[in-house]
Amino acid sequence: METPSAKSPVAAIVGASIAAIGASVCCVVPLALVLLGISGAWIGNLTALDPWRPWFTAATLLLLGLAFWSLYGPSSRCRADGECTNPHTLKRRRRWLWLAAVMSGLLLLFPYYVVWFL
Repeated sequence: METPSAKSPVAAIVGASIAAIGASVCCVVPLALVLLGISGAWIGNLTALDPWRPWFTAATLLLLGLAFWSLYGPSSRCRADGECTNPHTLKRRRRWLWLAAVMSGLLLLFPYYVVWFL
């Protein structure tokens, strides 16, 4: 039976994804709502989180860095007590991390490439 790693990157990956969504909510959500046919003057209020975007971006990058460190750092394969992680589990976690990193990058850079679509 495989025991979970003491330094599981799942919390860092989820936190980075949530922070990336928070960083792009001022731009992605209004566009998505308009594309879905939902409109109104209240959509302008969604830009209220725009001043928080640098903090969300910093949190995303910090948590992604933590997740990469826990999966690629010196103690990523074996814990201090000598128990090692299954290589298939490690490979699967690394794939999920890269997927989360790419998706977070796309969300963080959305305000800069949205002008190509408008």
